[in-house]
Parts: sequence; C-alpha cells; structure tokens
Amino acid sequence: MVVDRDRLERALNPKSVVVVGDKGPGYMWLSNMSEYTGKLYSVQVDPNEIPGIEEKNIPNFSSVAEVPGEVDLVVCAVPRQIAPIIIGQAIEKQVGGVSMFTSGFAETGEPDAIELQKKIVDACVESGMPLVGPNCMGIYNRELGVKFSNQQEQGQGSDLGVISQSGTHGIGISLGSQRLGMKVGRTISIGNAVVCNESDYIEYLIDDEKSPIVAMYLEGVKDGPRFFAGLKKLAQKKPVVIWRGGGTDAGARAAHSHTASLATDTAVWDGMIRQSGAIPTESLEDTLDVLAALVHAPACAGLGTALVAMTGGQSVAITDQFQRAGFDVPELSQKSYDTLGEFFVTIGGSYRNPFDAASTIRSETENLEKILEVLAEDSNIDGGVAIELTTAGFDKEPERLAAQLDLLAEYRTKTDQPIVAMMPEGGAVSGQAEVVLAARTKVSESGFPVYPSFRRGAEALARVQSYWSWRYSL
Repeated sequence: MVVDRDRLERALNPKSVVVVGDKGPGYMWLSNMSEYTGKLYSVQVDPNEIPGIEEKNIPNFSSVAEVPGEVDLVVCAVPRQIAPIIIGQAIEKQVGGVSMFTSGFAETGEPDAIELQKKIVDACVESGMPLVGPNCMGIYNRELGVKFSNQQEQGQGSDLGVISQSGTHGIGISLGSQRLGMKVGRTISIGNAVVCNESDYIEYLIDDEKSPIVAMYLEGVKDGPRFFAGLKKLAQKKPVVIWRGGGTDAGARAAHSHTASLATDTAVWDGMIRQSGAIPTESLEDTLDVLAALVHAPACAGLGTALVAMTGGQSVAITDQFQRAGFDVPELSQKSYDTLGEFFVTIGGSYRNPFDAASTIRSETENLEKILEVLAEDSNIDGGVAIELTTAGFDKEPERLAAQLDLLAEYRTKTDQPIVAMMPEGGAVSGQAEVVLAARTKVSESGFPVYPSFRRGAEALARVQSYWSWRYSL
C-alpha cells in the first residue's frame, strides 16, 4: 500500500481525536489525553461506562459516524471481534487514520486471528486508510498532548522522535529520555505494522521537524530493500539510533509471538545498518546512553580527548576505557604543561592527560576554570573533555557542582566540543543513593550526558563521534 502522506500527517498530528471503547474506572486513553489541545470525543455503547465518561465532560457518541466535524485520529481499544466494525465506521467517516491498541491478531498464530487481521488490512488498503498497529500503544505527540502514557510530557520543543515496534520500549525510550533531560517530540508505537510499516514511518520522519534525531526499536522489517533505502536517506540527514530485538534464535521466536515479526539474518542486518550509517544499540540502557550523547553534545568527529579523574586509580581506569573505545588520549603541548604546573596542587598527581585532579579542583573551582582554559587552547584536544564529577557533598554544597557545570558549559560553547560527565557507582558514599541520583539529575538538567561508569560514557561517545565522522565524509 502506498500510504497517503496527507492522511498520515493528520493522524500523527491530530486536531481531533476519537477514543473508541475506553473503559473505567481509570479510562486510560481518555485520562492520558487530559492535556490534549484539540477536540476530544468518545465512542462507547456500554451503558455502564458512559456515566464515567460524561463525568469527564467528554462528549460520547454511539458510533464514529455520529461524531461532528472532521476526525483526524481514531484510537481503537475494542475487543478484536469488534475491530473490523470500527474500521468500517472510520472509513465511512473518512478519518485521517486509526491507531489500533486492540491485539490478538496474527501474533497469536491462530487461524481465525490471522484471518481477522487480513480483513482489517484489506479494508484499510482498499480505502487508503493509514492504520497504526494493531497490537500497539499508538501515537504520542508532545506538542499536542496526544499520549499513551500519562507520564509523557506535554509542551513545546523536541530533541528526538521515536519509532518502536514494542509499546513497552516506546514508553521506556520516551520516559527514559525525559529523565535524562531530553524532549521527545513524538513516539509512534507500531506493533504488528500491517498497513503502515516501519518504512512508511522512516520516510515520514526524514522531513519531520519533531524528530531531529530518530530512535528506533524494531523486531523485523516488511520490505528489506525499501527499508534500507529509507534508512540510508534518513541517516544522511539526521542521526538514527536502532535497537534491534530478536537478534538471537530464542529472541527471534519471542519477537514472532510478540508482533508476528520474521527474523532477519544477523549478518545481513549488521551489514545493512553499517552501510546505512545508523547507530546500532543492543538494549534500552545502550540506546539512552547514545541518545544522551547525541542530544547533549555538539556534533564532533575529533578523537583527541582530555580525561579528568578524581584519583590516580580512576585516571588509569578512565584512560583504559576511552582508549579501548577508540579515542586518543594525547599529551599536551609544552606551553600547556608550563601553565598547568603553576597551579596544579595534587601531590603525586598528574596533569599530563589524563588528569589526576581531585584536590586541585575539588576545593577550588577556579582551578577547573584554569584547566579548561588551557585545554581550549591546546590543538591536541579536538574530541572534547570526559570528566569524573564527584557526588560527595552535593547535598550540603550543591552550588559547587553548579559552578563546575557552568564552567564546562562555557568550554563547550567556546570550543564546540563535547563534554561527557561520569559519576561512577563505586564513588558513592554508603547510604547516599538519593544524593547520587539528585546530582546526576542536576547534570542532566544542565544539558550534559552523564553516565554511571567510564565504560558507558566512552562507548556512547565513541558511537556518536563515529556517526559524525561518517556524516562528514559524505
């Protein structure tokens, strides 16, 4: 099916939404839409459910056809046997598109369920109806307040867009990104993707302003050549992060029962991702790590990195991780060393790069300023700064960390190089988990990627720097 771009545009950016089949006592879908800025309606025929809907002051009707005016999106949450009826009503009403939460179709392997899905697909294809799903959470639009989780934010601006074959992972990427200080402009949970598939959404996101970066979770693709062509075009324009589920034999079986996805040979998949320029990831944690580096760090392909740690042992550990990830840890110029030697106060410490800088910067924030001034002028450093920030004392002196972050922001602005912060778990004082979390939150809210280990910080930044190197080579 060739998807009608105008109708898909209406469905993903709806000015009017009809929720069909929502049930109390929570009325999940209608409650999730509490901040929706457009016209919201309900279709429900169960007399036991209607009073609760009316208490929400949401107009309720007995069919989609009765809803007044143009309808951009129908959210279908009815039992699977009723789903074809709702599709028929939506087609008659000429709605923009349908998001089908209803599950129990081809993913079950049951002949009757497969036939029921085919009936829905045939009706949508014949009428040109964009269908998101079935077996999905559907559509999140940050600006409009269209949500499938009440924890998803409503507001202006966007750092990234998400396509997810799994509703759980769509929520996980959305909420995880929010916690790390990133704005998710839209999320599309695509489920079985039987009418609109992953290639349709990729092609849509190429020019989507709400998706300056794209994150994807996929378990399979419907049309390999089309997917590869679209992915390559998308990655040439904006960063694309892809987490593939079902990469093992057992995982492939699970994926088939989850969304009826067929396994793709691992070697073929890896080759396709590598040639497309997309960034592969292997878990939710992995995906969020890379997204944080993409969103919170300037585009940079340099590999000459300055490393700042709090102790001698940590300076060795951070160096090992960054060099293993492919970074250079160069020595500085003699001019830099002459300047650093005038104030570097750590007895037995080193400022050769890496820096063993604990007592130099812990008590005197201005010394960090001096170090950053030296690094900004040293041509050997072109890949940014990775710094271990201590959480000790944050609960009593939060202003010290704030001052350090201000200095790091000035360096980033001056050099257009990335700053990666790390607050390793092992550095936390016993019983201070809340302090560590609060400190990391402060770093994220200040617009920096922050990681609980040197390895995660190094690997995330390396993948991002590799992407920018590829982009600059085009």
